[in-house]
Amino acid sequence: MPQPTSAPLAGSVPAELPPPSPIHRWLILLFVSLAMFGNYYVYDSMWPVIDLMRSQLDFSYEQIGYLSSVYNAAAIMVLLVGGYVIDRWGTKKAITVFALICLFAAFLTAVSSRYEVILAGRFLLGIGAEPLIVAAITVLSKWFKGKELSFAFGVNLSISRLGSASADWSTSFASPLYANWQDPLWLATAVAGISVTAAILYWIMERRAEGRFQIGNAQAAEKIDFRSLYKFSASYWYIVALCVVFYAAIFPFRTFAIDYFQQAHGITREAAGLLSSLLPVAAIILTPLFGLWVDKVGRRSLFMAAGTLVMVPLFLAVTYLPAGPDINLVIPFIGSAPVPLTLFVVIFLLGAVFSLIPAVMWPSVAYIVEERRLGSAFALMTLCQQIGWMVVPPIVGLLNDINNAGPENTAGYAPSMWFYTGLATTGLFFAFKLWRNETGPNAHGLERITTKTGV
Repeated sequence: MPQPTSAPLAGSVPAELPPPSPIHRWLILLFVSLAMFGNYYVYDSMWPVIDLMRSQLDFSYEQIGYLSSVYNAAAIMVLLVGGYVIDRWGTKKAITVFALICLFAAFLTAVSSRYEVILAGRFLLGIGAEPLIVAAITVLSKWFKGKELSFAFGVNLSISRLGSASADWSTSFASPLYANWQDPLWLATAVAGISVTAAILYWIMERRAEGRFQIGNAQAAEKIDFRSLYKFSASYWYIVALCVVFYAAIFPFRTFAIDYFQQAHGITREAAGLLSSLLPVAAIILTPLFGLWVDKVGRRSLFMAAGTLVMVPLFLAVTYLPAGPDINLVIPFIGSAPVPLTLFVVIFLLGAVFSLIPAVMWPSVAYIVEERRLGSAFALMTLCQQIGWMVVPPIVGLLNDINNAGPENTAGYAPSMWFYTGLATTGLFFAFKLWRNETGPNAHGLERITTKTGV
């Protein structure tokens, strides 16, 4: 942390600085969260224009898949570097620089119809967005440690996910822009500009606070210690495997969801956007509630298995079950649209699963890995998650292309749905193995530890 420029008199004891005021801390949280909001919006802004890119730019589904995967490839590179850049630059400079990178990435994605330029923009977004997330977590650790840190993390994540939901909602509140593929991406570039503005305001706020308030030290950056990998238990590796296949199914499905709803089920872009937004909206509302529930009753590995079991039939349900009657899906202040009942029920359940499993899975690592190796454990888990997430979208795109998926051949989408189902089934296998391990002699307490029992 930068130190005050004025030095104390010789022989005197430097006065202890007062803590920052609550308003100062919550403004810091607001600005950092707005920077994250723009980051999430830009990432998800491409998925509502997939059909326009296919019709106006003649992109294949496989090419669209690589536009998703290249982000993860960049993220993996950044994860391997770790948080050292942030530690070296400091959070003020880091957040602003990474927000500027995201802004330029959004501009690059919107400015040209050449596939290579758009691909470069998505790669650059991965370079900027992932360390921006790490820097934001570091800021909150400094400003809120010992004072509502968990709540601050929750607020930050909720505002961030509102960015994802807003990208889906743009099909309603910015529907005139969807006459072409480019204008919605220019809107995303403007949102990225808001992210940069918020980052600069955070810089100003912290700069003024230095020397006036006592600000906590940031936690050391997490890094992967490959020498300790063999020391992790079987339960840890089951959780990592579940993490990989879970996110490899959920995030690629969300990548293609709006286009899939339009082409395979014949609903409007506005309705498809509202329907897709149920996933991040459910996560905003249900994730903290599931977290509180599981902390109270335990049974963590059982909840992971139950969530995965619910997930297994959902992708086939949207493929083969009758659509059912239309219901009116209403998002207050955003819009409303008719959607088939079956689609609504399936996406609602998928949103519940998307809330339950992460709420249990990530905190469970802290129960099965000793504290001094938690940094390596979380970093390795995140790295594996990104690798799985990177591999799947081109495969799904290729399956759609090979089977000529489209509104004239909706059955062509079925192979990709079977692929998602295979991933979910694999996740169920690992969740079952975890549950068996945690109900046996090598258990770490995932089933029994609650807020009443303690560790």
